[in-house]
Amino acid sequence: MQDLDINEVARRAGVPASTLRFYEEKGLIASIGRRGLRRLFDPGVLERLALIALGRTSGFSLDEIARMFAPDGRPRIDRRMLAAKAEELDQTIRELTAMRDGLRHAAACPAPSYMECPTFRRLLRAAASGALGARKKRAPQSRWN
Repeated sequence: MQDLDINEVARRAGVPASTLRFYEEKGLIASIGRRGLRRLFDPGVLERLALIALGRTSGFSLDEIARMFAPDGRPRIDRRMLAAKAEELDQTIRELTAMRDGLRHAAACPAPSYMECPTFRRLLRAAASGALGARKKRAPQSRWN
């Protein structure tokens, strides 16, 4: 397969060219040259972008994803880090399930008002105590980092 220009990579990967330039700036991907003003990439960059997308979808930061690649560019994924992220996702799922169930109950509760519903009050207390959403808070990130 021949080298791909930045627009072709962007199209195939489903990300804007600006994201590719940002990823290159962060050292996540590397262009192999230029055709005129356009960066060129080895076709293998698509697999690397798929790994980055999977990491982002799983909740890893770009810095964490960068550490998942060896200096030669090959994936070097720490299984303990994957297990820790899976545990974090399990906790998030438990919290979201509790919120969903509480909201569904409140929506169908026969109590005269939500504030008189014992289940909804428990949900409020849990939210106020930080029991829901008590995960480590990260600084807001832009779309690309």
